[in-house]
Amino acid sequence: MHKLGFSEAIEQIIGAEPAYDREAYHFLREALEHAAKMQRKGKEGTPRHVTAAELLEGLREHALHEFGPMVPTVFEYWGIRNCEDIGRMVFQLIERGVFGKTEHDSLEDFRAGFDFRTAFVEPFLPPTKPPVPESDVRPIPRNA
Repeated sequence: MHKLGFSEAIEQIIGAEPAYDREAYHFLREALEHAAKMQRKGKEGTPRHVTAAELLEGLREHALHEFGPMVPTVFEYWGIRNCEDIGRMVFQLIERGVFGKTEHDSLEDFRAGFDFRTAFVEPFLPPTKPPVPESDVRPIPRNA
């Protein structure tokens, strides 16, 4: 069996399980590259395996940088609704020999990821002001 190229693997995946948009897989690869760079930043030596947590953090940062407040809209269009979807995509690519894994890697690692609303919506919400205590509320004088 020959090793599949990235594009060929995506075509196989989409042909068999079209749950996620083609662009989502390209973005996932970019996020993996971003996570690997973050991991190596300031460290010497050979690169090591990127964990699910590191990949998810790299994906979160990369998504916010690329799409800002549009991340939920883009991800929804691509079929990505939570970290488990990211894990499913990763394991589809692992099954085709495009990504690697260790014996410790599992889909469960992705289920334990972050909440999409907290990661992608809340950073763009306006700050909430604490309620004004009633003792500080003064009536507006009327000029008669």
